[in-house]
Amino acid sequence: MVTGLSSSESNARQTHVRYLIVLMLFAASTFSYGDRVALSIAGLPLAKDMHLDPLRLGYIFSGFSWAYVLGQLPAGGLLDSFGSKRVYGISIICCSICAALVGFAGFLPASIAFMAIFFLRLLSGLVQSPVFPGNGRIVAAWFPTAERGTASAIFNSSQYFALVLFAPVIGWIAHTSGWKSSFWFLGALGLALSIVWFKVIYDVNSHPSVGSLERDYIAQGGGLVSIDRMKGTTLTWASIRLLLRNRMLVGIYIGQYCITTLTWFFLTWFPVYLHQARHMSLMTVGFVAVLPALCGSIGGVLGGVVSDGLLRAGYSLTFARKVPIVSGMLLAMAMIACNYAHAQWVVVLWMALAFFGKGFGALGWTVVSDTSPKGMVGLNGGLFNLIGNLAGITTPVIIGYIVKRTGSFNDALIFVGLTAFMAIVSYLPIVGTIQRVDFEAPRQSGMVA
Repeated sequence: MVTGLSSSESNARQTHVRYLIVLMLFAASTFSYGDRVALSIAGLPLAKDMHLDPLRLGYIFSGFSWAYVLGQLPAGGLLDSFGSKRVYGISIICCSICAALVGFAGFLPASIAFMAIFFLRLLSGLVQSPVFPGNGRIVAAWFPTAERGTASAIFNSSQYFALVLFAPVIGWIAHTSGWKSSFWFLGALGLALSIVWFKVIYDVNSHPSVGSLERDYIAQGGGLVSIDRMKGTTLTWASIRLLLRNRMLVGIYIGQYCITTLTWFFLTWFPVYLHQARHMSLMTVGFVAVLPALCGSIGGVLGGVVSDGLLRAGYSLTFARKVPIVSGMLLAMAMIACNYAHAQWVVVLWMALAFFGKGFGALGWTVVSDTSPKGMVGLNGGLFNLIGNLAGITTPVIIGYIVKRTGSFNDALIFVGLTAFMAIVSYLPIVGTIQRVDFEAPRQSGMVA
């Protein structure tokens, strides 16, 4: 919570309000992923109650991703036009209401309930679209360049931590009180979180507890402290084409799509792989599936710390960001070794190493904060997240096709491993030098012909 320091008291000492800000981003992002985890956990009793076959349940699962992707560009434009605090806060409130309404929809007749829940999942994906572009925008404002990697890694690790935190909680609630109660719990939790959000989040220049020393430290270190006072770029096809003409940004977008492919493999097909290809019991799969999430969370935070450490040690921004990304993706390719492993514990070891590498190299949001044109941070983050999350649509389908066609997961693991390699390709020859884009004085070498 924000403390009631007077202006003279806060200015007289070095404050560290930015740490509270990134903690708030982590909590909000964990809740956003918790909403996605809840449906995967409560999906089986929900399907049983509503007599849903796997295809109809699959439609409900997919609703979030389609709308989430479509909402990215409008969300980025809204963030740049109306500011992160307002747009992000309204997003938390709306997705909390959607979660609670999913529980109430369970009282409707089955055919109507299916349509209602599908619509609510579409709406939930749409209203949550500002979350990660908002995270990148707030980090760009509140953190100097040398601390941005760690800050971005902290909020990005929420995708792993949410599984560890919410899976057992939602599972317990659904088991003891029914699946409807798990969504009511999420709704109440989100509304409480929104109250905290509006009390904690401000821009750098108007925060009641930030001192002048911290404000100057952020500004002098490259933080965009006046980002909410800049005139935001209107969402137009011309502004999108401007971003897509920049070679460095295009390389970053491609890299994020490749990295997100790894995420969706672990979120969707990894448990099936353990059960069907490695013949683990469902109980064992439930335990083992948490281990990569823990490794990914550790790797995610460590990747940001290492990147910022390299930057403080005097290495260039390009070197400091690319070293964790490239080394992390090389580790992620270790999953291909599972095709040659026979013991279950060896498979688990290789997968844990691969997910650690995925987390270690997931610095895309850091790079977005480093490179976005001033006045277009939200829009660029939205385009970045849109392209990255296309993997949530393509990855489950491609892997399903490979497994159905070959009757094996071997080629599927090769596909995911090669995608990690393509992330390396995108960040090395395509991205080139990492620097903030200035469209007023574009560098010819950074433009796509």
